[in-house]
Amino acid sequence: MIERYTRSTMGHIWALENKYRKWLEVELAVVRAMAELGMIPRSAATEIALKAAFDVKRIDEIEQVTKHDVIAFTTNLAENIGPSSRYVHMGMTSSDVLDTGFALQLREAMDILIDDVLALKEAIKDRAFEHKETLMIGRSHGIHAEPITFGLKLAVWYDEMARNETRLRQAREVINYGMVSGAVGTFANIPPRVEELVCQELRLTPAPASTQILQRDRHAQYFTTLAIVAGTLEKMAVEIRHLQRTEVMEAEEPFSQGQKGSSAMPHKRNPIGSENISGLSRLIRSYAMAALENEALWHERDISHSSVERVIGPDSTILLDYMLNRITGLIKRLVVYPDRMRQNLDQTKGLFFSQQVLLALIDKGCVREEAYALVQTRAMKSWETGADFKELLAADSDITRYLNREELDHLFDLAYHLKHVDTVFERVFG
Repeated sequence: MIERYTRSTMGHIWALENKYRKWLEVELAVVRAMAELGMIPRSAATEIALKAAFDVKRIDEIEQVTKHDVIAFTTNLAENIGPSSRYVHMGMTSSDVLDTGFALQLREAMDILIDDVLALKEAIKDRAFEHKETLMIGRSHGIHAEPITFGLKLAVWYDEMARNETRLRQAREVINYGMVSGAVGTFANIPPRVEELVCQELRLTPAPASTQILQRDRHAQYFTTLAIVAGTLEKMAVEIRHLQRTEVMEAEEPFSQGQKGSSAMPHKRNPIGSENISGLSRLIRSYAMAALENEALWHERDISHSSVERVIGPDSTILLDYMLNRITGLIKRLVVYPDRMRQNLDQTKGLFFSQQVLLALIDKGCVREEAYALVQTRAMKSWETGADFKELLAADSDITRYLNREELDHLFDLAYHLKHVDTVFERVFG
């Protein structure tokens, strides 16, 4: 598990106090680097470190006049530091502070999200092994297909969340870059060695090349990764919603004592948590689109991206943190109905064995097209009349000239569909 730099909540990360704290970390790291390189007196660096302080309310007051948040911030620092403040922000541009500080916030947020994913994976894994052999019908196009187990469905979710964990860790690395290169990124007024020392202290990687900003393809990858994770959560939520449909009722969200489902209908128990997750995933996808739009800026920099990131930074990470925690709780307490799963499995009177019969006919020498027609015709008769599929086949001379009763009984064996469950679990869980 990635070590966190603070045990922050997601909301704290995006509070103004923490944002300015990150800015101060950047400014002080630059001061220390300059002192180490002999660019400013060490005594001044010591004094700055001792006296540097800010007040959120005071910064806001100054910004009302300056209309510039970084100048308001450095002005407030100067009020507290005194004459040595002339060495603060020396040779820097606003984006050196903004982008490097934003990277620290995004990294901190990602650490929380990775922990959330680990917790969700553990919850899915526990329920997967609990229901490893819980039979249910698999569906394609919403229609009964062939049997699976509920554990296999959960194993697929776990495997996808494992990929999401990898994606999040990759996005963390892509965003974990800083820059202190001055106006338009040429290092004209601040040497590259300062950037190297600053990034070393902040545990960031120096951007190999920057303009006046870090390039926004990094942020686009970060926020599209969050959208992919949200898409997985929606996929899980939609499945839970389908399974909770009255006509299906194979699983449902927990319904607590005193909970109400409808203001009009007292009998209702609605999948509100899953529906909530489905809705919020749409928001996170829209934020990903906004991040993609941020990639193309004018020349070496404009600030059209800034207003967007002030929204999507906190909103995307806070929402995904909430969604991950909510669906983890749903998975842990999901109510599963194995008996109803078996009832639904038996609903089509054995029709899901059609492929075994098809393959057996082919194996007996029947041409595939003929075999398919034989099975489909009898399957449609079973579908339309409700007759037992195996009994229809056993009474049909066109079928029995290839397959006797004993062979049909062998084909209609549920164990056939479960013989590789252990293999799948070994692949997924190791």
